[in-house]
Amino acid sequence: MKAAVIHGPGKISYDTVDDPIIKDARDIILKVTATAICGSDLHIYSGGIPQPRPMVLGHEFMGIVEEVGPSVKNLKKGDRVVVPFPIACGHCFFCEHHLPGHCENSNPEHYGPEGGLLTEKGGALFGYTDLYGGYDGGQAQYVRVPYGDYGPRKVPGHLTDEQVLFLTDIFPTGYTGIDWAELKGGETVAIFGAGPVGIMAAKSAWLKSAGRVLIVDTLRYRLDKAAQAAQCETILWDGDGKNVIDQIRAVTYGRGADVCIDAVGFEPDRNLLDRAKAVINLEKGSVKVMEACMSAVRRGGTVSVLGVYPTTYDNFPIGQFFDKGITLKGGQAPAQKYIDELLDYVVQGKVVLDDVITHRLPLSKIADGYSMFKKKEDNCVKVVLDPWG
Repeated sequence: MKAAVIHGPGKISYDTVDDPIIKDARDIILKVTATAICGSDLHIYSGGIPQPRPMVLGHEFMGIVEEVGPSVKNLKKGDRVVVPFPIACGHCFFCEHHLPGHCENSNPEHYGPEGGLLTEKGGALFGYTDLYGGYDGGQAQYVRVPYGDYGPRKVPGHLTDEQVLFLTDIFPTGYTGIDWAELKGGETVAIFGAGPVGIMAAKSAWLKSAGRVLIVDTLRYRLDKAAQAAQCETILWDGDGKNVIDQIRAVTYGRGADVCIDAVGFEPDRNLLDRAKAVINLEKGSVKVMEACMSAVRRGGTVSVLGVYPTTYDNFPIGQFFDKGITLKGGQAPAQKYIDELLDYVVQGKVVLDDVITHRLPLSKIADGYSMFKKKEDNCVKVVLDPWG
């Protein structure tokens, strides 16, 4: 089969690889009909999260069931399904507590309670390095899906692939950040990052009856897409970002937003000074966006961290966190927990997901897709790939 294979930082190619096979009685083999490039994939592509051996990338995918293992009774060949991005068994302590990203069984080589940099990670993720299980991902024509009787969900026949594809990751992730904040209605939500996850967080804020939604980014075209897709107010990050904090406080009676969402993570746009600081402190990337959230949120407010942070960082503002009484939550989204509820939103027409798509490419153009997405060329916000095009 054909697949997108990472060979090192900046090196991804359209390769011929072995077809996946059933390895466990709970496996399914999926013929992939649609897949996408996620911002988290760029962390591997950039080298920010290392992957020393070639690997098929991709954790946003859906398709048609091609084969089922003997223990899979809820699916059959020909079923059309969408697959949540965490690989989870469904039966361990964490799965039973609706925390599939911490599954105790899917990542046996690197799992542990510590949450370290190179060891004792959480549960497995599709196509997301050996540290997270080493499973090939879905930017391919076929993919093996472990625990196929737990994660995949059947898709109603009247919905297109593009209408439901983002139930895999970006919609559950954006929704998670809002749900963590326990909105009661009328709150002001400020979202940092007008990429796909940030836009989905804005859509989710409206679903949870937010009163005002602001979204922040360094690029005007992304803000324009967010305004169009999520009907939110926009703020252009200028210089060190102080203007953002000032504007958020100005529209909230000086208090700050009730909820701030970090939808950027450790690889924001940075100047030379930011990069030098990271080298001196042996840090990967920067926490400048999280720091901005801590300043922009009101006292007693919530900061939800959806962007990836892989390591420790110097000068974390713990004094500010304590003095302001901030609730800070973060981590991988528990996609399996929310996917049925979110699918209902799509079926009922309460939310539209495919309006974030800006580019559609055949999988054979995978290198162009990654380069364009990383460099933010041609007003790129979201790339969807056809494995058979």
